[in-house]
Amino acid sequence: MAQQDTAAPSTQRGFLDAYFSISARGSSVRQELVAGLTTFLAMVYSIIVVPNMLGAAGFEQGPVFVATCLIAAFGSLLMGLWARLPMAIGCAISLTAFTAFSLVLGQGLSIPVALGAIFLMGILFTLISVTGVRQWILDNLPSGIAHGTGIGIGLFLLLIATNGVGMVIKNDGAGLPVQLGEVTAFPVIMTVLGLAAIFGLERRKVPGGILMVIIAISILGLIFDPKVTWQGFFAMPSLTGEKGSLVGSMDLLGALNPVVLPTVLALVMTAVFDATGTIRAVAGQAGLINERGHIISGGKALTADSVSSLVAGAVGGAPAAVYIESAAGTAAGGKTGLTAVLVGVLFLLMIFLSPLSYLVPAYATAPALMYVGLLMLGNVTKLDFNDSIDALAGMLCAVFIVLTCNIVTGIMLGFVALVVGRLFAAEWRKLNLGTVIIAVALVTFYAGGWAI
Repeated sequence: MAQQDTAAPSTQRGFLDAYFSISARGSSVRQELVAGLTTFLAMVYSIIVVPNMLGAAGFEQGPVFVATCLIAAFGSLLMGLWARLPMAIGCAISLTAFTAFSLVLGQGLSIPVALGAIFLMGILFTLISVTGVRQWILDNLPSGIAHGTGIGIGLFLLLIATNGVGMVIKNDGAGLPVQLGEVTAFPVIMTVLGLAAIFGLERRKVPGGILMVIIAISILGLIFDPKVTWQGFFAMPSLTGEKGSLVGSMDLLGALNPVVLPTVLALVMTAVFDATGTIRAVAGQAGLINERGHIISGGKALTADSVSSLVAGAVGGAPAAVYIESAAGTAAGGKTGLTAVLVGVLFLLMIFLSPLSYLVPAYATAPALMYVGLLMLGNVTKLDFNDSIDALAGMLCAVFIVLTCNIVTGIMLGFVALVVGRLFAAEWRKLNLGTVIIAVALVTFYAGGWAI
């Protein structure tokens, strides 16, 4: 009888619950769907930004738009159905900028060669993932730097969100590099009010509070902001433009040119540490770190985003990675792969519903990103200041992630400070070989001038 009693609830919960371990992780189907929609709205801007960036380098924006949606759909569905984690994948903005402005415009590579470099990067990235090298990096990530990465990404999210709405802007004059923007501007007002509303709704534990704020501000934008306009509902997609199709147009032989290979390695190194740090931070935010400090299904998560870059080169898009905006979904309660599956399905729909993407302005999602950034600053409490070298190396990592707007740079400086600090403190016995190897590899990467 006891066995029947315990088995009955499992049967009643249904396939979705059993497959994604929804109840086991303390969530619900509704909560996962709300989280998925929240993540999607937080990262849907990518289908506008990525085609614009690549378009400036000569890519045809129509086919790139479809490719961007396909990459996000494939990666997110793979993450959700295989790794079963609430992390969404899309074309990485930093690597998109590098592809457009460095590879094509800067180095003068043709678009097929650039796509070949992305595909080759995906192959190497996947090999590093499936052979366990990325997991080894995670295992040798000191506690302070792991938490420092989370803090730094939180600060980075705050900077991205506030800059995107004009709250914090570039200072073109003398003094510090940034300054306060126009505080009475409609986007800034909506952002501040939206963030305060999220504070209140989350305090009251209102289900879907973050999503409600995003939708409400989008509606206000449509009513009061002339820049937010109804541009239709449906548009037929096409992967073929006036110059032909980008699918399968990559030039692998051109990418294997000795002149191009250092660029491929730079893409790989950046993706390894950038995306790995992001996955660790989002997993920590979602409470998906086990008692040994490992990410649940971490190996599959690390492989999912690397395989997505293979697809990116094949369909004519930019390198893929887990989006830090996934943390908006985990803050909304996402804990399982169902969150990522919904994101993937919605990106598939966006191939046909592209006009709708213009109805979600930056200031509608900025409050969610700022809220997540603030939550991630809570990693400060996890630093062990009894081990001041580890804790301060983590803080250095966090600060330089936001000061340089580069996750890898922050991680590199954190590793250097930790290793050198241990040596000067005569605590070299606390260092393991893996930590030293990673530190040397990162320093070599930067000293060689390969850093992006």
